[in-house]
Amino acid sequence: MNNKEDNTLRRILVIDDNPAIHDDIRKILTPERPANAALNDAKALLFGDDNASPAREDFEIDSAFQGADGLKMVETAAASGRPYSMAFVDVRMPPGWDGVETILRIWKERPDLQVVICTAYSDYSWEDMVSQIGRSSSMVVLKKPFDNIEVLQLAHALTEKWMLTRKVKAQIRDLDNLVEERTSELRGANDQLKLEITERLRVESALVLSEERFSKAFNANPIPLAIQSFKDGLFTETNNGFRELTGYTSEEISGKSADELHLWEDTGVTTTILELLASKGSVRHSPCRLRSKSNGMREILLSIEIIEISGHPFLLTILQDVTEQLLLENQLRQSQKMEAVGQLAAGIAHDFNNMLTVIQGNATLILTDEPQPQPHQRPMLTGIVNAAQRSAKLVRQLLTFSRKQVVDIQPLEITDVLASISEMLPRMLGEHIDVSVTIAPGLPLVHADAGMIEQLLVNLSVNARDAMPRGGKLKIVACAVEFGLADVREHRDARPGRFLRVEVSDAGTGIPADVLPRIFEPFFTTKPVGQGTGLGLATAYGIARQHDGWLEVQSEVDAGTTFALYLPVVEGAAAAAAVPTHTVATDLRGTETIFVVEDEETVRSCVCAILKSKGYGIITATNGVEALSVWKEHRDNIDLLLTDMVMPEGMTGIDLAGQLIAERPELKVIYTSGYSADIHGTDSSLPAGHRFLSKPYQSTVLVETVRETLDLVTCDA
Repeated sequence: MNNKEDNTLRRILVIDDNPAIHDDIRKILTPERPANAALNDAKALLFGDDNASPAREDFEIDSAFQGADGLKMVETAAASGRPYSMAFVDVRMPPGWDGVETILRIWKERPDLQVVICTAYSDYSWEDMVSQIGRSSSMVVLKKPFDNIEVLQLAHALTEKWMLTRKVKAQIRDLDNLVEERTSELRGANDQLKLEITERLRVESALVLSEERFSKAFNANPIPLAIQSFKDGLFTETNNGFRELTGYTSEEISGKSADELHLWEDTGVTTTILELLASKGSVRHSPCRLRSKSNGMREILLSIEIIEISGHPFLLTILQDVTEQLLLENQLRQSQKMEAVGQLAAGIAHDFNNMLTVIQGNATLILTDEPQPQPHQRPMLTGIVNAAQRSAKLVRQLLTFSRKQVVDIQPLEITDVLASISEMLPRMLGEHIDVSVTIAPGLPLVHADAGMIEQLLVNLSVNARDAMPRGGKLKIVACAVEFGLADVREHRDARPGRFLRVEVSDAGTGIPADVLPRIFEPFFTTKPVGQGTGLGLATAYGIARQHDGWLEVQSEVDAGTTFALYLPVVEGAAAAAAVPTHTVATDLRGTETIFVVEDEETVRSCVCAILKSKGYGIITATNGVEALSVWKEHRDNIDLLLTDMVMPEGMTGIDLAGQLIAERPELKVIYTSGYSADIHGTDSSLPAGHRFLSKPYQSTVLVETVRETLDLVTCDA
């Protein structure tokens, strides 16, 4: 709309193919004598004005004899800033547009134009016109022949309605612009709130804005706002955002203070506010915790300004809910922390595995080599082997936490795992623990390593037992769930989709809130010294993440703890793949030549000693680059490549094997590493004649793997 349009005009357009109609309407609306008493009575009746002036209202009348001409005149009048307020339109105007089409076309350009549709044909009913034009409060029907007073009443009523509507729209538009401007300023510049509110009140007073208009602007603001009396802090006004945040209704808040409503978790907040107002005159972005009506806690930034309303001081309270923001920040920090701990654990595990390989290998070699050790030495050597095995188990837990442990992923029915542990747990946990397992019918399959899932559930169950030293009930419940976008917001690690949920709940001592963020960290434990390694929950966490799932925990002191495992389900009806079986070679000795590529000298020496003791010929290299040179000289004599994954000089074991196999495709390979296979680009599904041997390994496992791999060469030849 042209901003310079005159909204006070009483311009009327008559669109009719009959010139006589134009003359009649003009005579009625622009008489040469003052309006008669009937007109004044009509105006008083329409507008409730008992003291209506008998002075004549002037109308400016224009004429168009066809609909198309009328449309042009409407457009021209609007462009000049002198729009028509109403139009009398005839229904039938041959040969051009009829009245219905004319109205539809005019309303596309000027939808606010008030229309009186004139008709003398009974066959063109109101229903016919409504079916084409639609119902509108801006259109009335006038039957021909029409009464003079009826035309006059319609002209006054509709032009007055047009002017009032435009005035209202202009005022609403001005108010909306003001609301938008103030809202933007409130968000971006809280330090200007006092000046803006004062100016806003002054503008409202100058413009004589009603209380309803101010209330609309105040309530529409998305920022939680409240006005409190300066003297006693009682709430006088609150907007929708404030009421939604606190959960109280307007009636419950009005006339009460924040302390009476127990809004602040810390009872000292009110004292702090008063001190800041006394010293600085305002409160800016003060962090505190707000308690809602339902006792829910929200993290907020509190700002307060002293404002003046009608000469009296008030407090403008502004709340910014940052609960979700802080939650995301804490989740990011925790995720980064766990990732860093996982990387550290993986690095430690890799070095430990190399050392344990040497310890286990040499101790086993001494125990099995000739001549046999002295009787008094055997217990010591056996103790070394057992200690190394226990240490290897500890390292595997570290690798599980860091998601670098070898897994055998297969489509799995969780029912089988739960059936297995339901028989095992009562014996493991003791008679004082009552174990109940509930399995929902028709559970979907999941991709998982059965042994690792069993280990995870056992770890959680043992943890639950330790939380119930006097006994209690341990509940395990399995069911299928589906997460939508709304659910994802309530679960930190969740994502949309279908998942299998297994809950492990106890009625034990619970976990304090300050301890919860650390329970999955390796070596962190609240148990007394000697009663826990601190790896049980860390291992469970690692297993869940390695299966593309996650763990959640809910706990309250003296109210028990619930751990929930979520695993993605197998889409479709994938059947569990059969696990291939193989037979262990009974004769572990051999005369073949093994190419051992290992950068750790102690590991390399130990492996060579073990294999030589079984009759194998050995060729060695310290890294991949050196191995390529050695290969050129001995390639025809080498039967099997035994290579470490991670080596210096920029060449991995996979790179080395790839180059050697390119020259001799029949070459058999055994990869070894202190990490798992998956981080090196390989997995448990290796080609025929290729194996992965995870460090640390016992000497018997090493020679068995070598013999099996070499026998495959013989079988494939």
